[in-house]
Amino acid sequence: MVMKVHGSVFSAPTMRVLIALHEKDLEFKFVFVDLRAGKHRKELFLALNPFGQVPAFEYGDLKLFESRAITQYIAHVYEDKGTPLVCEGKANIFSWMEVEAHQFDPAASKLHWELVYKSKIGMATDAADKEANLAKVLDIYEARLSQYKYLSCDCFTLADLHHLSALTSLMGTLVKKLLDARPKVSAWVADIMTPPALAKVLAMRNQQ
Repeated sequence: MVMKVHGSVFSAPTMRVLIALHEKDLEFKFVFVDLRAGKHRKELFLALNPFGQVPAFEYGDLKLFESRAITQYIAHVYEDKGTPLVCEGKANIFSWMEVEAHQFDPAASKLHWELVYKSKIGMATDAADKEANLAKVLDIYEARLSQYKYLSCDCFTLADLHHLSALTSLMGTLVKKLLDARPKVSAWVADIMTPPALAKVLAMRNQQ
């Protein structure tokens, strides 16, 4: 059996799963889903994810969707391979994974829409209030990272990894000034964005 990831490397959720697989040094097949052509709405893909969103994960009879659920499966089932992505006995990881999903990601996604997508198509941007929302989250991160090297503990975990796709898209925007203004956050971002796994996923983008 071969693990398959169905998605687009330009999709943040798909990137999240691909990074986790590379961190674990697992072999997999990437199946490109042409979102522009609406392939994610076709019956073949809907059999993998009835919501029609990428990514979808397939391994034999196992079919999973929702990127954070997939990364948790990978981290726990293949705990003994590659980079440990969970800290033994550290329950804080669950809280900080939820923080990323419900606090950081919504704020980052709104800024991506304003600063990346709208700029690309020539629309006027209005990012001030959205920057303020992300700044509030980053202030809490700065305090947390003053106590620990990473968000959930002193080890790199899924709580950190889940940020990588959003950070990658925002580093070339004005958001970088929000990160740089907070020394602990800035150091954390520089640290988590250096692993080879992220570079491998970005290389996949260049091939697509």
